[in-house]
Amino acid sequence: MMEGLLRFKMDVEISQNMEDLEYYFNENGELRHMLTKKPFVYSYYKKEHERNHKRYKMLGKLITLHVYELLEKECNLERIPIPIDAKEEEPKSFFFMSKEGLGVPTSLLVLLQDKGVIRAGQWGQKVIFHHSLEKGTQIPYIKTALREYGSLIVLNPNDNFVEMKEEPHLIIKKEEELSMSVPCDGSDLLRTSRKLLIPKRCCSSPEEHTSYVWDHFISTSAAKNVAFIAHGYGGLVFLDLLCKKRKEVMSKVCAVAFIDSRHHSQHQARTDPEIQTWMHTNCRSWVLSNKPLDRPTGSLMKFDCPKVSAGTENHELAPYKSLSSIFRFLTRSSKTRRLSNFPSQTIVTRRTKRN
Repeated sequence: MMEGLLRFKMDVEISQNMEDLEYYFNENGELRHMLTKKPFVYSYYKKEHERNHKRYKMLGKLITLHVYELLEKECNLERIPIPIDAKEEEPKSFFFMSKEGLGVPTSLLVLLQDKGVIRAGQWGQKVIFHHSLEKGTQIPYIKTALREYGSLIVLNPNDNFVEMKEEPHLIIKKEEELSMSVPCDGSDLLRTSRKLLIPKRCCSSPEEHTSYVWDHFISTSAAKNVAFIAHGYGGLVFLDLLCKKRKEVMSKVCAVAFIDSRHHSQHQARTDPEIQTWMHTNCRSWVLSNKPLDRPTGSLMKFDCPKVSAGTENHELAPYKSLSSIFRFLTRSSKTRRLSNFPSQTIVTRRTKRN
């Protein structure tokens, strides 16, 4: 039994890359088994739920590292550690930014994803598992933004804690005490291994992470037009930022695209009609619907932004499905903002000629 337990620990905890778990991404960015070439299967081990779940979590962590690598090598983004005044031994978070920096007065796009295990560069990990990198990551958005929009920031709002394991001698002692007191089949030994979660300073929550990046990078950038794309819980995080830093955000941000957002403007900004008016003018929400992409949907209330169909009823596929519609909206919004910044000019018409 102990030999089987050690084999299980090696399978789950010592894997350094996806090849150790016999998976890889093919030329289409689809996750495939190295031997069978078949798509990912959760129940890899029959009637061993805990082992399958551990394997799934480990593969998810390896996918996260793979996406980080793609952001740096394929998208040419730079990893920015935060907080900026962190000591060398202090736990740090990070986000990604285009290498051109924020000193160029171009447009700046900020990507803000849903909550959960997903990290920078991902919209939905299940989509990566069962569909492809193209549909589950932010890479199509990043490439489009760098080509057409200007500078880019990819937030990492769910990287909030560092895991610290208990000292090995303490775990061994607990295992010995447990084995002497009750008979076990190995599963009890696993439960003795506890993890201590240490919050990362200035990044202990999605709201805190986003606020920190806003204060130290976005608000001080030279960008004239800043736009946000917020998916799921990311919408709630943006509205939290808007409510806390109303004047700063409203003067700097020209457009926000919400994708199946969890924000609730009626509750979060119910006492501020100025915010409600700003959202109605500068934001648009892509909601889950069986209607074709971009079709108006739902009732339009004065305290919320216009709603259109995301072209799907799948929450995690919504960003991929609505990409083209969202960038059309952002392009129109940035053009409108640029025109409004120019001094008013007299437009020559037939009437002015007659006068």
